[in-house]
Amino acid sequence: MTIMHSHSHSHPYPYRLMSNTVIGYLNLVTLLASIPIIGAGLWLAHGSAATCESALQAPLLAIGFIVLLVSLAGFIGACYHVTWALWLYLLAMLLLVVALLGITVFGMAVTAGGGGRQVPGRPYQEFRIRDYSAWLQKRVQVDRYWRPALACVVGSGACPRIAAWTPMDYRQHSLTPIQSGCCKPPTSCTYDQGGVPVEAQAQDEEDCYRWNNAPGILCYQCDSCKAGVLEQVRRGWHNITILNAIVLVVLITVYSCGCCAFRNARRAEYPTNRMSNMNPRWDYFWSRWWNGQREQLY
Repeated sequence: MTIMHSHSHSHPYPYRLMSNTVIGYLNLVTLLASIPIIGAGLWLAHGSAATCESALQAPLLAIGFIVLLVSLAGFIGACYHVTWALWLYLLAMLLLVVALLGITVFGMAVTAGGGGRQVPGRPYQEFRIRDYSAWLQKRVQVDRYWRPALACVVGSGACPRIAAWTPMDYRQHSLTPIQSGCCKPPTSCTYDQGGVPVEAQAQDEEDCYRWNNAPGILCYQCDSCKAGVLEQVRRGWHNITILNAIVLVVLITVYSCGCCAFRNARRAEYPTNRMSNMNPRWDYFWSRWWNGQREQLY
């Protein structure tokens, strides 16, 4: 009996040690997984002046640093065997998975529409604001959202780069979505010698009248310019959504493994034989009653 007793008490510790080791390595994986998210946020910060995607920078950096801090806390808690810290870590991981899942689903819904239409005989595409999701359309129609985006477009210097292009250059070179929508009128527009739009069946857009050759006006107030900004944001957001989906799969896998490791550790702390002694089964009481009745009869 002494040997069995010492064996049952020496059993839980290796399980707890294995649980902490597993969680420690899994947190190292999520720690490394947060680096691409932070890198994408810093990349947006570096290129936001040219891509007008600074709106995505703050939430992306926030997610990346939260994943980093939570993983770091779980890693430290596993190394120093702080059980309550690991339970808080699992709770934080659950909240993080739910938040990231919501952001990923929302990103997929927002980036579902959009895309350009190829211009016949030209290497570039043109964009229509009605092709994008209603949520994105409302954002560029509101002045307080469009003003910073327009300042971003003007400050990016996209239009001065093609200011000296000839009509032949437009037939040979591609354009970014912002250059296609903001720096020139729609290709369907035709003008007379005085720069006045000529009425034509193909010209069903007000952008033909909003266009002005002045460097400070161009087509900055055109719907095609807003569509170009939305396309630029949609492309960046789509790539970020794919990255979020990959990180989400990693976090769910890590969280599931962490829960399994904790369950094993809990079973090790309360073995089956100890639990059965503390809470005997119903047939144990029944057998005692039956034996007592038999003793009374004999």
